Amino acid sequence: MSDTKAASEFDWTVRTFLQEAASSSPTPGGGSVAALAAALAASMGSMVARLTSGPKYEGAQETAQRIARDMSQAIVRCEALSAADIAAFGGYMQALGLPRSTEADKQTRKAAIAAAALTATEAPMALIDLCRQMLEALEEAAQLVNRNAISDWGIAALLAESAAQSAWLTALINLPSLADASAAANFRKRGEEQVAACVRLKDAVVSAVKGRLAL
Repeated sequence: MSDTKAASEFDWTVRTFLQEAASSSPTPGGGSVAALAAALAASMGSMVARLTSGPKYEGAQETAQRIARDMSQAIVRCEALSAADIAAFGGYMQALGLPRSTEADKQTRKAAIAAAALTATEAPMALIDLCRQMLEALEEAAQLVNRNAISDWGIAALLAESAAQSAWLTALINLPSLADASAAANFRKRGEEQVAACVRLKDAVVSAVKGRLAL
């Protein structure tokens, strides 16, 4: 589907995305799937926030409107991070294909792989941070938003945490190729902390959602 691949995968139909992801083509891969999951989380958060309106939710509307705007912006950011992940993978594959006939070639190739791995790590790390921000917003308003759509609020949290976990795996696979061991260690520390925060926030949101469903 070369014509299809000229456009952003966020412009594809769902069927086309699934077909491309299931094909032997390496992209869209895990990074794009994680970004799409995060975008779906943001779409659910935005929907529920926009449904939190009217006299019954007058006290929550300012918060809900802010979250709806933030979630809409997050969707745009997810698309950009998906594109960055695909571009980074392309750069990594180009680095792998560099000649290695001489010792100089080998050193050039090694440096190029390390630089490409760094770029390929940055996009999923940014997605993890975005997912954490989304989960913070979901936790903030879990007791405020429209109860009639509260299950979708929980689904947003589950998707956001799953996206963060998926992005972390995408980042982890690149760390051994980094030239700077201290940079790799810093990425690992930051990623583990961010993912742990996402898990805690997701658990808090889902607990709040289940509590409101039981009312």
